[in-house]
Amino acid sequence: VAVAACFRNPSPSPAPPLTLAVRSVDLLSRKSDRNKKEHHTDQYNSDQLIIRRGQTFQIELDLSRPFNPNTDKLHLEMKTGPLPQVSKRTHIIIPLVDELQDESWEAKIVEQNVNRVKLSVNSPVTAVIGKYKLTITTQCLKTGETTTHDHDKDIYMLFNPWCEDDTVYMEGEKELKEYVLNDTGRIYYGTEKQIGARTWNFGQFDEGILEACLFVLDNSEVPPSGRGDPVNVVRVISAMINSPDDLGVLEGNWSGNYAGGTSPTAWSGSVEILRQYHREGGKPVKYGQCWVFSGVTTTVLRCLGIPTRSVTNFQSAHDTDVSLTTDVYFDENMEPIHHLNSDSVWNFHVWNDCWMARPDMPPGMGGWQAVDSTPQETSHGTFRCGPASLAAIRSGQVYLKFDTPFVFAEVNSDKIYWQRNLDGTFGQIHSEKKAVGHCISTKAVGSDERVDITHLYKYPEGSEEERIAVETACRYGSKPDVYSSPIAEDVRVEVMMEGEGPRMGGDAQLKIVVKNTSSQPRRTTLHSQVAVMYYTGVLKDTVKKDTLNVELNPQEGELGFVRIGILAYYSHYCNSMHTVGIQFTALYDSLKLLSIVLYMYMYMYMYCICLLFLCFLSDVSKHANVTVTEHFIPTIAGKRKLVASLDCRQLTQVHGVADIDVHESQ
Repeated sequence: VAVAACFRNPSPSPAPPLTLAVRSVDLLSRKSDRNKKEHHTDQYNSDQLIIRRGQTFQIELDLSRPFNPNTDKLHLEMKTGPLPQVSKRTHIIIPLVDELQDESWEAKIVEQNVNRVKLSVNSPVTAVIGKYKLTITTQCLKTGETTTHDHDKDIYMLFNPWCEDDTVYMEGEKELKEYVLNDTGRIYYGTEKQIGARTWNFGQFDEGILEACLFVLDNSEVPPSGRGDPVNVVRVISAMINSPDDLGVLEGNWSGNYAGGTSPTAWSGSVEILRQYHREGGKPVKYGQCWVFSGVTTTVLRCLGIPTRSVTNFQSAHDTDVSLTTDVYFDENMEPIHHLNSDSVWNFHVWNDCWMARPDMPPGMGGWQAVDSTPQETSHGTFRCGPASLAAIRSGQVYLKFDTPFVFAEVNSDKIYWQRNLDGTFGQIHSEKKAVGHCISTKAVGSDERVDITHLYKYPEGSEEERIAVETACRYGSKPDVYSSPIAEDVRVEVMMEGEGPRMGGDAQLKIVVKNTSSQPRRTTLHSQVAVMYYTGVLKDTVKKDTLNVELNPQEGELGFVRIGILAYYSHYCNSMHTVGIQFTALYDSLKLLSIVLYMYMYMYMYCICLLFLCFLSDVSKHANVTVTEHFIPTIAGKRKLVASLDCRQLTQVHGVADIDVHESQ
């Protein structure tokens, strides 16, 4: 028996593929991942990678085979905007290097496990902010074959106030927590005698808000290449929050008729406004007034990484002719010349401060910058204002950009009274040096208390430094000679009101003191006028006028009283949806203003922890109680605020807030 045996050599295992390809990318964008914690972006309600410039971040690549640095090449590309270009810094080519250097786009392998590679990627502090697309390109040097992988998730790049080399850098964790990470705040309103406060939900971390903020930037005419400079971005946002010339976020309305939209007093946060604007493709949301414009501006700038706060100025001037004075004109008979009296003083006006260095200006002009999104006056043809350095405003350096003259006049202009002469010219008859810019207010760091920041905007009233600042500023205005001739001021008029002043439903009584401070007798005429005025400083109607001849001996004073009965002004409150007040004017060669604002606001509105409830209530009888019960599931853990707002035609500015602590679900 013969047995034949045949043995075959085993087949060799297939050679590993030479092609190097990316099979998947992990951006490590979960809230628990290192990226979001280190970049202070873990509060954003998004599964996208959100990072801050000037700081490294990590990504993981799953490759088709192990990476060999001797035979393989790899680089990243990030692109932003519709037409990315390397020369515009909107198409970034990120090489693989052995060691990362500051101030450049680079990537380094920090960990490798078979086919998986972890990269640490560095970005410069001047990087353009916005939404980037990521592409990974690999090449095998042996075959010359190249593959690309376009990742389907976006990377969001923000300003970095934690990075010392970023122009928005802010020192102090408490300040950063307040001005960047705090998603609620307080906005002040009313009068300097009766300052009211309302809680505002900025909601910069809410779902969809980052996308909405970048959509606002996309709707502007500024290309993505201009988004590396915070000065430029703030200027763009100031223009895009209002709508007159660029279909921005909010349509302003001071008419009292809010049909087809939401009354400005009904809003209690920015989230729904920005979501609606984004959802409707850039259609302006109806309606806003100054505090709404400011609240939305705070949301957008904090969301993009710029430290920002809402600021309220009481007795806020509106200078319409760049004179840097608030001017009031009278004819030969001491009657107001209405068509010339375009300047006004608002009971209050709300704008923003944002924090940044100003390398475009002389040293010392960095820090807080005023920016105002309420459409009042145009700047280079567009309704916007700022950023204007508070240091420049305080010192009267109004020739420094941007829009410093306008903000200076809001907080520190003198009120000048002019009378027409027989030849048609005008002469000064009086000036008020402390008429505007009182109790400039913002929320305190780390608490809900109000803090007065008037000293940041101007020197103490009447001080030598303050007078120098005013006269310096006016030399650059449209009336540079306003302080060239002295004005006699030896007869003084003071108008006073007891306590907090009259309340709704009561009479108003004013005390007038006229005093001759000279060594000579004086004869003068006291002209008084009582008018109803909107909070914007616009007069609605005159309800009382009077003239009184006064003769005063040297150093003598005379005391008088003016009584304003409820029937004289009450109808103006009942028939108007505006916030209105009483304006009292007393003029001899002197004039004083007092404003009384009584707030009226129904429709029920409750905002809490990313949830919005809108409840419509029927009529409420007098002395009746109304109870509303709502059920909701909080979506964010931590210390939160529950805000309830009541709004109707007859009653506005009614809101309450409660602090609640939301625990993580077990």
